[in-house]
Amino acid sequence: MLLALLATCFAVPLSAAHADAAAGDAKGTDFAVAPALSDHPAFVPACHAVSGTDTSLRAMTAREAWTCNAGAPRADSPVAWLRFDAQAWDAEERPRHFFTRSARHRSITFAALDADGTLRVRSFAEEEARPLAAGPVFTLPLPEIRKETRALIVRVERPHSVPLLSEARLIYDVEDAGWSGHEMMLLAMVIGMLILPLFFDVSFYVVLRERFVALHAGMVMSMMLYVLFAGGLVSVFWSLPVAFSAVIAPLSWALGCGLSALFLAEFLERDALSPRLRRLTVAAGLWTIVGPGFFALQFHWSQPFDDRGYFLAMMPAAFFTTFAIVRAMMRGSRSARYLALAWAPAIIASIERALRGLGLYVGPSSLDQMLYVATAIEVIVMSLAIADRFLAIRRERDAALTEARMLEHLSSRDALTGLMNRGALEARFDDLLRQGFDTFALVDLDRFKHINDRYGHQVGDGALIACAAALSASGDRDSVAARLGGEEFVVLLRGERTLERAENLRRAIPLRIASQVPGLGAPVTASMGVIELPRASAHALTFEDFYSRADTLMYEAKASGRNRMSYEKLTMFDTAPPSRAQAKARSKDRSKGSRAAA
Repeated sequence: MLLALLATCFAVPLSAAHADAAAGDAKGTDFAVAPALSDHPAFVPACHAVSGTDTSLRAMTAREAWTCNAGAPRADSPVAWLRFDAQAWDAEERPRHFFTRSARHRSITFAALDADGTLRVRSFAEEEARPLAAGPVFTLPLPEIRKETRALIVRVERPHSVPLLSEARLIYDVEDAGWSGHEMMLLAMVIGMLILPLFFDVSFYVVLRERFVALHAGMVMSMMLYVLFAGGLVSVFWSLPVAFSAVIAPLSWALGCGLSALFLAEFLERDALSPRLRRLTVAAGLWTIVGPGFFALQFHWSQPFDDRGYFLAMMPAAFFTTFAIVRAMMRGSRSARYLALAWAPAIIASIERALRGLGLYVGPSSLDQMLYVATAIEVIVMSLAIADRFLAIRRERDAALTEARMLEHLSSRDALTGLMNRGALEARFDDLLRQGFDTFALVDLDRFKHINDRYGHQVGDGALIACAAALSASGDRDSVAARLGGEEFVVLLRGERTLERAENLRRAIPLRIASQVPGLGAPVTASMGVIELPRASAHALTFEDFYSRADTLMYEAKASGRNRMSYEKLTMFDTAPPSRAQAKARSKDRSKGSRAAA
């Protein structure tokens, strides 16, 4: 698993493909022959060499230390040389154009060597290379190839990629260069396959703001850029400089690999990885964006080591990503299994490319398309994995919300009666006032202690439950009942005839208790204190203001004989409400006045 994933990121360094570099050894030629796209053949180099910048063209024409029929060209020296021998085209039309894989370089110089030693030289800077809308290739015109020409020598200064050398060809017509229409159509289909997961990611992120969804969207966009630039499909739409395309392709791959590690750390379930391994995976992902991303810029001063540096800088992410998947699967992670399945095609394609790159077997260059298709498959399978994880998270969140609502319900409800408790009522009181609940009725059962003492607390609880049922029996939206504690209840009312409705609720209490709690020797009545305040003034009062005033009125009702309602309709409290002692004295004064009048 580790070697396979290493191959996935390693198989696509700056060179974009080393697949055909050494395959020619098995055929007895230097390089694998690209498939011909027309009746005109493509001519491959016979030999290659490297040197410093001070070696001249004339010196190379006399040099015998060329490497022929063995090995792949090197891209870590200041200058790489290719030699095409005239024997390849003796009986054919002479070539007029040079084409190769798009890659960074400083300049390419051609020297047509005639039999008499004459050199016809043409030199082109990197920005003069002409990209084709037929794959990741560019072309340059050759100096005149005559009948007496016996070799064409190519000098490439500062080559940053092996395929720039190994895939070099001479052709008769520009139309003979590049990939076939079927191969380009396949790339377009891959891009189309990547667009749909991107839409899925955007849709999922709107509903579920999870970081791994955004990271996967970044992965998809990175892979789209890689396919566009590494596959040369972008040239169908825009004619971009070779240097730009050659940088964007490995840069997007580095970004995609780095985001893959970050995505893995976020996507796997919380218990699938240890905190330390998760942090190491994140660090490896960030390093992959920065380290290989730097080498992908391919400065000319870093040319001797940037290809190898890109390769080595991928190792931490490859190692920790593989190790994280294995560990997560060992812990039974469902998401890790999706990852292993999604990456399997890319792993197989990368191994195949690496084997061809090592020259262990010969295959057509069209097999390079496998990695693009595998990339699309990986992204699509991961989209399905995200959808699965999305549903799992939704289920978890729904269950958590349900539990939270249940806990909230339990914490805001009186355990005995099921009515709202005092804490919940106080928390909602201001909002209820704004909704128009401007009548505050405080209810207290008469002689409730006598019931508990004579019949026991079980009967007393039954009376409280019946009282709560009577206060909430209406079930309308214009009344809210709550139990404050003990035998004390509150009913908030709004709308028309609130005093009449409050009195009806109070009178219903003895009837409900009598029907639900048999065996009581006498009716259990209730006293009520009611405050009615116009909505224009209600917002200036607190729960304690209402409660204090209603408590005084309720006590006056008890002092006046119980089983009755005492109420006031106020515009605003000009003074503090009287205490219970003052209310008791005022009730006695009223009683004396009544007897004197009699």
